[in-house]
Amino acid sequence: MKTIVILGDGMADNPIEALGGKTPLQYAKTPYMDMLAREGCTGRLVTVPEGYVPGSEVANTAILGYDLDKVYEGRGPLEAASIGYEMDALDLALRCNIICVREDGTIKTHNGGNLTTEDAGPLIDYLNENLGSDRVKWIRGIQYRHLLIIKGGSKHVVCAPPHDHPNEEWRPLLVKPEEGMEDFKEEGRMTPRETAELLNELILRSKDLLEKHPLNVQRKTVGKDLANIIWPWSGGYRPAMQSLGEIYPSIKSGAVISAVDLIRGIGHYAGLDIVEVDGATGLWDTNYEGKTAAAIENLRDKDFVFLHVEASDEAGHDGDIDLKVKTIENLDARMVGPIYEATKDWDEPVCIAVLPDHYTPVEMRIHVGNPVPFIIYARGMKPDSVQTYDEYTCVNGCYGILKLHEFMDTLMNIKIEKK
Repeated sequence: MKTIVILGDGMADNPIEALGGKTPLQYAKTPYMDMLAREGCTGRLVTVPEGYVPGSEVANTAILGYDLDKVYEGRGPLEAASIGYEMDALDLALRCNIICVREDGTIKTHNGGNLTTEDAGPLIDYLNENLGSDRVKWIRGIQYRHLLIIKGGSKHVVCAPPHDHPNEEWRPLLVKPEEGMEDFKEEGRMTPRETAELLNELILRSKDLLEKHPLNVQRKTVGKDLANIIWPWSGGYRPAMQSLGEIYPSIKSGAVISAVDLIRGIGHYAGLDIVEVDGATGLWDTNYEGKTAAAIENLRDKDFVFLHVEASDEAGHDGDIDLKVKTIENLDARMVGPIYEATKDWDEPVCIAVLPDHYTPVEMRIHVGNPVPFIIYARGMKPDSVQTYDEYTCVNGCYGILKLHEFMDTLMNIKIEKK
């Protein structure tokens, strides 16, 4: 049997008064996801282990069946793999956003006013020219998401994810050494205290530099949000991950399709082929049809496809209710539906799983680690009693609450008769 996981990042949410007390998933028109729930089996999944923050790097790694205590090293190393940067043994790799802060000292957006990849490139070059050294280097990513490499840096520092602190003052969120680890020494590395001091110096100097860059001068003139300060976070060392095929022998080949470097990095370490899709943006305007076509094509000759869509998460961070509903409806109509229709009569059955990685409530604009609703459908399954797909109906699903690797274990052991 072939398997595809369709992941709507941050799709889960809380009831919203403006939607009549419904969640966006309940309010949205999702005939295909409802049909799969009706014809398949459902449940909820704990994607964030105790003690971990509910980030996409944590949740997606757990969904794929990995033990976070053994493999977790933060977003930075995962995004390094996606970008194609091969980490040295003493590298500290951090995700580095270019964000927008207001004159009053508060964070306006975690994405530099929806900074484009084209505009971000000169800013990254500018940072390297003015702040780069043998120890410090920026690597270009896409849009506002980039990579900061600190040679000999310590991962034992506390960095606040910028998307979790909208409208808060940024200075109290500056980097700190982990409590009790301030002067911890690893061979060849700075102490956490020294690493935090270096990162904070880079943050402060970047603000002065970026606000004077011609791009931001022009953006200010026309009333656009500035991309005016760097924000490094979620750093780590090179991870040691088995491939999915080593954990699940039925996966002899697989692919990951995503516009997000983080997810592509997880796929790289998981032994999946990284599929490039023109027009895949990581936003609401991503190329749904292109990603869907790539998923179907890869399913023809591979055992496993992980199809990730960022749009709902971005809408949640922006606090945009209508846009979040639209992104969910797009996922259903432009991905779930076409994939089901294309594969439903294949000689080799295709198991389709649909789920978010975490909640991103639009009224909170941050990630929340509640158990997420999921669907598992394969032709010929005995369905449970759930008739529609959302955060509350799946409470009654036959799988109950699964935890972490149990989702992937379940997915890899679906048994049905071939057509």
